[in-house]
Amino acid sequence: MNKIKLQSMLKQFFNEDIGDGDLSSELLFSPTEQGSFTFYAKEEGIFCGAEIIENGFTLLDSSLKTTILKQDGEKLNKGDEIAIIEGNLRSLLTGERVVLNLIQRMSGIATNAANAVLLTEGTNAKICDTRKTIPGLRMLDKYAVRSGGAFNHRSGLYDCIMLKDNHISFAGSITNAVKTAKAKIGHTVKIEVEIETKEQLLEAIEAGADIIMFDNRSPEQIAEWLPLVPSHITTEASGGITLENLRSYAESGIEWISLGALTHSVKALDISALVKLKGAL
Repeated sequence: MNKIKLQSMLKQFFNEDIGDGDLSSELLFSPTEQGSFTFYAKEEGIFCGAEIIENGFTLLDSSLKTTILKQDGEKLNKGDEIAIIEGNLRSLLTGERVVLNLIQRMSGIATNAANAVLLTEGTNAKICDTRKTIPGLRMLDKYAVRSGGAFNHRSGLYDCIMLKDNHISFAGSITNAVKTAKAKIGHTVKIEVEIETKEQLLEAIEAGADIIMFDNRSPEQIAEWLPLVPSHITTEASGGITLENLRSYAESGIEWISLGALTHSVKALDISALVKLKGAL
């Protein structure tokens, strides 16, 4: 992840939570009291968020010492220790919730991604995410997807032309939309076209799409239509795909499967902190 951008995000998150100060910690503990947290897993999953722990606590208090015991992408068993953070007790307590919230979400996404990848074993399909991320958290969400062994789709509206149903409706046709886009972009930008019918598929092929997305099509329909697609055009399936039906899509012969569920409805992985008091200096 981009460290400068990450630190800027963390400062914003801390400002939101801390405001004018941590009343609980500042009233209960002296400025010199010391302690430590051990972050540990309360359930199985894939860990993600080492940089959050390291950068987050250091931003609050540069004297805090962090020891990372699990790296991003590593499997967690229930009870596994993830990291130890030592130092000023006030600083530890002030930073705990923001850091935990982020690593729980990121580890949940990484676990989702790893489960999806596992379901495609033995096929040619690859798993990728979508833009269905929480505003402000996209860099973290997409990093977590990679940590789980899956891939990123476009990062935003700026790095790929994706012509969806509304673009096509306003443009008049797939042909018009692709022709207009090709006339205005350079050769390094790819054009993806979303299709729902066989007629749209044939039109997208004729128009010169680089990627064709089969949107809300059944695995059976995709398997039937794929032989029509030239080998130089990348194929993708999306819409209505869950971990429960993912295997059938992977076996259809599709190259890519994009899953919004990796990020938009993720269940946070259960991670907690064990506290140890060291006393005052």
